[in-house]
Parts: sequence; structure tokens; C-alpha cells
Amino acid sequence: MAVPAEPRSLSELAAELGGELLSGGDTLIQGVASLDDAESGDLSFARSPAYQSALTASRASAFIIGPDLDPGGRPAIRAADPSDTFARAVALLVPPERPAAGRHPSASVEPSAEVDATASLGAGVSVGAGSRVGARTVVHANVSIYPGVEVGEDCELHAGVVLREGTCLGDRVRLQPGVILGGDGFGFLPSAGAAARRVPQVGRVVIEDDVEIGAGSTVDRAALGETRIRRGAKIDNLVMIAHNCDIGEDAIIVAQSGLAGGTRVGARAILMARVGAAGQLEIGEGAIVGARAGLHRDVPAGGQVWGSPAVERRAWHREVIALRRLPELLKRLQRVERRLDRESTDPGGEERER
Repeated sequence: MAVPAEPRSLSELAAELGGELLSGGDTLIQGVASLDDAESGDLSFARSPAYQSALTASRASAFIIGPDLDPGGRPAIRAADPSDTFARAVALLVPPERPAAGRHPSASVEPSAEVDATASLGAGVSVGAGSRVGARTVVHANVSIYPGVEVGEDCELHAGVVLREGTCLGDRVRLQPGVILGGDGFGFLPSAGAAARRVPQVGRVVIEDDVEIGAGSTVDRAALGETRIRRGAKIDNLVMIAHNCDIGEDAIIVAQSGLAGGTRVGARAILMARVGAAGQLEIGEGAIVGARAGLHRDVPAGGQVWGSPAVERRAWHREVIALRRLPELLKRLQRVERRLDRESTDPGGEERER
């Protein structure tokens, strides 16, 4: 059970969330939990009739439910989108803890850096020369901010984040532990008979407002110009974004995906887990790229591609179905070959002309 800062009545929650209060408006909510784990005093939720039996068996005191569920007379709020409504309820009931403003004694801030008085710097934080940290931003332990970095307002940088020189963060950016922004891109020129020559990476990384990046992900600085992650984009854990990529507004990139240099991802595109994209590709606005897809050419706006190498979704489904039939087809082919071999030889052992 996640315990709220202050218990609230179900009627108060319904008013704030915009849901339809079915019954039990005086019920006090003291925590939030899943249907299976809930106890008395908890608020839980159920999306669809598939969860009806779990709802009936749940010990929660109240529920947020979808349009097709029956609470059986128990306290409930009905919502068109119960998942979203419950998420907003959790944000109201269990607000995240925020460290107090100020600097830990072990934090190191260069004299020319500017850190807003309302910001919070944790233990071992380093802020380089000429860098700026905006109002109400929280910088957790052991974050390294190189010289010339800009961090906007209301950001949260979790432990171990590294922001290389020149990196720029907008407002309300959230970086999970171990994110590295602005590392050098993989720039080397191969040379026959000699070691590869390193190409200087002198661009920067720009992260716009309301971007979230998951733990262990990396975004490389541009060779020249910018690598840019645009407003509202959401990037999962262990994602690698190479130099000079451009990720569109509200795009989603899921875990373990890797984009080679110069890849452009359109607004609201979705890249599922473990997508790999060759360099200089264009993934159009609203496109969907299936899990483990290997991209070797552009994806049009609104396109859906799957597989490696990636093909249009319906073609991929046909290929998968055909692959599943291969063992059966192979057996049938072997039977046909054996029959043809038998028919090619007459009873006397002499081979017929074919």
C-alpha cells in the first residue's frame, strides 16, 4: 500500500478527477494498491470486464472502474479511461517527496556557475564553470554537470547523471539514474593500412521541455550542430541515440533501441523495444516500428513496419505465418520426393525416362 500524505474522501477525489461518483462518497482513502494487493482503506482500479472477478474479490475500499464494469454496489468512481484517471489519482494521493532547497556540504559548484536558490543539490554533485541550474530543480547525488551546461526549471536529475559540456535542458525534464547526455559520438574515419582517425565531435545536445529519459540511456553530442530531443518525447531505459539524431515531439522510444547517427524520428512516432535503425533514416510522424525491427530504409508518416529487415506490417504477418508452416511444408515436400523416386523406377529396376 502506498500511503497518501493526507486521506481524502472518495467524493473529493471524484470532483478533482472529473469521474462519475457511483456510491460511497464518504469513504476515506488511505492508500493506493493493485486489486490483488489492496487492503481496507485502499483505492484500486479495473480497466475492463476481464478484471471483473478480481474486482469482486478485492479487499479495496473503493475503485476507479471502466464503463463496462459493475462494482456490485461498492464505493466507486466510473471513468472513460480508468488507467489515466487512476494515474492522476495516485499523483494526487501520493505526491513524490522533494528534497529541501539548498546544497549538500559535499556538493561542488564553480564560482561562475549559477544555481537558483530554490534548487536542491545532493551529495557529491559537481556543477562546472558557467553552468546554470534553474528554479526548483532537484539534482540528486553524484550528478556531474560539466562546464557550460544549462538546466531549466522544475527538472529532476537522478543519481549518476552526467551532462557533458554545452548540453541544454529545458523545463520539467526528468532524467533517471545513469543517463549520459553529450558524450562524444562514435566518429572515426577508417583508413586502409592505418588506425582509424578520430573525428572531433564539437556539437551539443538539446533536450526540450517535458522530456523524460530512462535509466542508463545515452544521447551523443552532434559532430557539428545539434542532437535534439523535442518537447514531450519519452525515452525508455538503455536506449542509445547517436550524434545528430532528431527525435520529434511526443515520440516514444522503448528499451534497448539504438539509433545510428543522423536518424530523424517524427512527432508521436513509436519505436518498440530493441529497434535498430541505420544512420540517416527518416521515421515519419505517427509511424509505429515493431519490437526488434531492423530499419534499413525510411518509414513513411503513419507507416507500420515490423521484422528485420523491417517490412510493412501486413507483409510481416504473412511472412511469420509462412515460417510457421515451413516444417509441415518440408515434410510434404519430402513425401513428394520419395513418391517421385519410387515412380521413376519400374518393377524390374530399370529407370524410366523422365
